[in-house]
Amino acid sequence: MSETTTSKPAPAPKPWIKAIHAYVPGKSAGADGKPLIKLSANENPLGTSEAALAARQETVPPSLYPDPDSRALREAIAARHGLEAARVVMGTGSDEILNLAAQGYAGPGDEVIYVRYGFAVYDIAARRCGAVPVVAPDADYGTDVDALLGLVTEKTRVVFLANPNNPTGSYLPKGEIARLHAALPSDVLLVIDQAYGEYVPAEDEDGAFALAATHENVLVTRTFSKIFGLAGERVGWGTGAPAIIDTLNRIRGPFNVSVTAQASALAALGDTAFIERSFTHNLEERARFVGKLEALGNHGLRPLPSQANFVLVLFEGSLSAEAAYNGLAERGYIVRWLPGQGLPQALRFTIGKRVDMDAMAEALAEIAEAAG
Repeated sequence: MSETTTSKPAPAPKPWIKAIHAYVPGKSAGADGKPLIKLSANENPLGTSEAALAARQETVPPSLYPDPDSRALREAIAARHGLEAARVVMGTGSDEILNLAAQGYAGPGDEVIYVRYGFAVYDIAARRCGAVPVVAPDADYGTDVDALLGLVTEKTRVVFLANPNNPTGSYLPKGEIARLHAALPSDVLLVIDQAYGEYVPAEDEDGAFALAATHENVLVTRTFSKIFGLAGERVGWGTGAPAIIDTLNRIRGPFNVSVTAQASALAALGDTAFIERSFTHNLEERARFVGKLEALGNHGLRPLPSQANFVLVLFEGSLSAEAAYNGLAERGYIVRWLPGQGLPQALRFTIGKRVDMDAMAEALAEIAEAAG
């Protein structure tokens, strides 16, 4: 009988990979498996633009590889934002760009900084390349620039900053972004993650694109998953100095954006009516929902200011976030409870359709009243 393989060592992952806690996506069903109205993943409640859906159906046969450079899409993105197409890199969602940034500029022994309650992918991106994640204290759930800068050392290679921030919705104004960048060493890459950037009014833009266009150490990322309604196609992009784009292009997948994804994103980018409708809907419904929650302040509910398509609500009274989460699920709604991100006292509500936002506000009032 041949020697069994049980006595032989199996392939072992690197210790920094074993330290990763896999990303947990928003749920779409209750504990019993029953489908619920999903307001846990910050998807566009208006769906996808008709132009994007039509373009998706008219693409070339799937037997052919996509354009490896996404040239037409990069040129359209550059034209829309006043950028150079050569300074745009495409990714499988902006998550890929974030991971490439860490992989390209950090490694074992290096440090990657992000703010507490930042996007969960930052920790994964840091650990994935063997770097040490360093978490900066927050300022009432937002970014504290001074606290972040206080953690910069000679080992710091990358700083991640989501603006608006997910999951808290906080937003750092242009002056603070500029102050942060000016104080960072020139060999530290500042990654400004603008996944929710299209929801920010033009007059409040944070100046990130200008920094990326004029400095060698700034990368700005965006996605088609949110306001464009293309979460299922996985399209993201980034812009920065030529050297940064060259680095990311060296390590990204050669055909990372599919044929249908490129076509859908190109059409979605041109459907300005859908973009404006999505922006207006979010602005109006977010304000209405926050107003209803503020009326429940005597029950300890505190919605945080948000510039995104969601609102983080703190439960600081007799009603706990977990109880509210379960109560909403019983009524047919699933939102995001985040104990794994150090937020057991909070729920994140995606801004959905008006009827759903009103129903959730009413349900929260009932649940809070019952909790005393």
